[in-house]
Amino acid sequence: WLQAEALQRFTQALDAYADQSAADALRLLLLTGARASEVTKSEWPQFDLNRGIWEKPSHHTKQKRIEHTPLSEPAITLLRRMRPKNASGLLFPDADGRPRVTLRWHWIQVCKAAGLVTAHVRKSKRGTITRYQPTVRINDLRHSYASYLVSSGVSLHIVGRLLGHTQPQTTMRYAHLQDEALRDATNRFGAIFGAATGGKPEP
Repeated sequence: WLQAEALQRFTQALDAYADQSAADALRLLLLTGARASEVTKSEWPQFDLNRGIWEKPSHHTKQKRIEHTPLSEPAITLLRRMRPKNASGLLFPDADGRPRVTLRWHWIQVCKAAGLVTAHVRKSKRGTITRYQPTVRINDLRHSYASYLVSSGVSLHIVGRLLGHTQPQTTMRYAHLQDEALRDATNRFGAIFGAATGGKPEP
């Protein structure tokens, strides 16, 4: 998942990217922890910005069930900025007005600008060809969303609900981050105790 410094470079690369519609799709992925297909197929009637809810239809979700996902204030701000007058239809249509099939090309370009790629150089008869391979996957935006929440002390149950997990064990991949958050919490009292006792051990 994207650590703080990489996340900053990634968001700066999004701000400078030429195709701001694609950049907005990547921003929405990061701000909601949604799956890429849920974002690329999303339509304006699914979003109630007054209530701050994204109602994902069952045919868009992995579990084939309707999901009501709360939206954060930054996500709502993003959507309000994007929303045209009399909004209807797709948020991110392609040139033909159909859902974008993939964000992969844009993902590679943004990762390249953010320095999140490795370069593979190959020589051919036509010259030197350089291909760039992102060191993170687009699905790592979803992992970053979940990891930051768990690290800040949000319960695995809540994070699982936000991600649309139906099985608790699916969210357990983040359990080690929960342990770190709990350790940080208990260390806060350790610091309070140390201050109260003048740093002396308990008798």
